[in-house]
Amino acid sequence: MQQHKPLARRRFAILTAALAATTIGVLAMAPNAARAQAATWPAKPVKLIVPFPAGGSTDSVGRLLAAELSKELGQSVIVENKGGANGNIGSDVVAKAEPDGYTLLLSGVGSNAISYAVYQNMPYRNSDFAHISLLATGPNVLVANMEFPGKTIEDFIKLSRENPGKYTFASSGSGSSGHLAMEMLKQDAKIDLVHVPYKGGAAAITDMIGGRVSVMFLNQDTLLPQVTSGKLRALAVASAKRNPAYPDTPTVAESGYPGFSAESWFGLSAPAKTPPAVIQRLNQATVKALASPDIRKKLESVGFVVVADDPKSFSAFVDNEITKWGKAAKASGARMD
Repeated sequence: MQQHKPLARRRFAILTAALAATTIGVLAMAPNAARAQAATWPAKPVKLIVPFPAGGSTDSVGRLLAAELSKELGQSVIVENKGGANGNIGSDVVAKAEPDGYTLLLSGVGSNAISYAVYQNMPYRNSDFAHISLLATGPNVLVANMEFPGKTIEDFIKLSRENPGKYTFASSGSGSSGHLAMEMLKQDAKIDLVHVPYKGGAAAITDMIGGRVSVMFLNQDTLLPQVTSGKLRALAVASAKRNPAYPDTPTVAESGYPGFSAESWFGLSAPAKTPPAVIQRLNQATVKALASPDIRKKLESVGFVVVADDPKSFSAFVDNEITKWGKAAKASGARMD
């Protein structure tokens, strides 16, 4: 048996070398396979998950983008609404989808920034996404009912300080951007208001117009018809610069609270590990889509500011938003089941 050991060792060495060569070959082929996949992408329709029901701001932005992306990609981009849990259900679908570029997310401030702070058991994390581009931003607007004695944000702050706990503020729900925007202003201005949460912005607006609540923060596009018709009074916008749809309304920042910002935003994201070449292709198509005069006109007409940036910038933006809204949520104590 001794004489066969050298032969056995040689066979083992040959087998080991063959396996190593095969492994190296597979690893070498992996980047090529990814590039080949990206080169043929998209070979079929792309699904864009909008994590809210049809008819709202997120849905409108998603459908405008889908129509333009279809032209740029040469494939249909199909919007699929998956609402629930402040956008978390639809976002989770994308977080767990195959990272092949065929399932995308219309990401936003609620489901991709605020939710991490206010929900106790999140089914996904920011690391589950590859962010492609920030699409547009729009400020929360501070409005008062027409019976409120203050006509400016300075009046509102003065009255609130003189009458702690007297005035109420509405929101579209606990943990919403409007709720947390007011919590940030309460801290900065050192005022005391009573929070009245509603199940959605429509019900809050109805009671605002009826004079049953004093003030609230809400998205600029949702409030624009009520402000322009004189049913509600705009006191301030929560963006760094004045909003084109509210040209005569000052920012909170310029009214004595520099750096104050509470904006809603929409972005395009994909599952993590989507091939970089596909992400790059999607980014290029998105930037071109948002340059369309038609889509810009529609978004800007209701106060959105079109952005269209790159994956690195958008990822940094999301990180900053998570930190900012997290601090506001912690200070307010807002929690969701």
